[in-house]
Amino acid sequence: MAETLLIPQTTDRAALYESLVPQIAALVEGETDLTANLANIAAALREAFGFFWVGFYLKKENQLVLGPFQGPIACTRIAFDKGVCGAAYTRRETLLVPDVEQFPGHIACSSASKSEVVVPIFDRAGEVAMVLDVDSDRLNDFSEVDVQGLEAVGRIVTTHLV
Repeated sequence: MAETLLIPQTTDRAALYESLVPQIAALVEGETDLTANLANIAAALREAFGFFWVGFYLKKENQLVLGPFQGPIACTRIAFDKGVCGAAYTRRETLLVPDVEQFPGHIACSSASKSEVVVPIFDRAGEVAMVLDVDSDRLNDFSEVDVQGLEAVGRIVTTHLV
């Protein structure tokens, strides 16, 4: 397991993801504890990009429940039909939201959150097992580069952990 991240000194997010994604794969390789791995993935993403909030919501019974995260305290439970996380879960697709105030049914876990990306993560049976939620305190902070990079992280979780 890698204990240190090598983060390029650049603001080019594509270059950051290109460097970080293989490091995340190495970080979780051989470790079987889901909580430990999700915690390290959240920490790696926040360290590399400085995002306001990074974390996972896990499917438990009929809702999403807060899992490992980095950032300020967060909503503990989210219904499948609420907020960006619930919508990404229900639609089974990544949602890129440039302005969370414009998203119907947005849940304001933090008033500082301005934009968001939520990636559904599938188990090996093809069911959504959890979502990766990334928030920024800046409007329109995410792009397709983030979607592609975070979906690559989601595939690592599916391959190695779920």
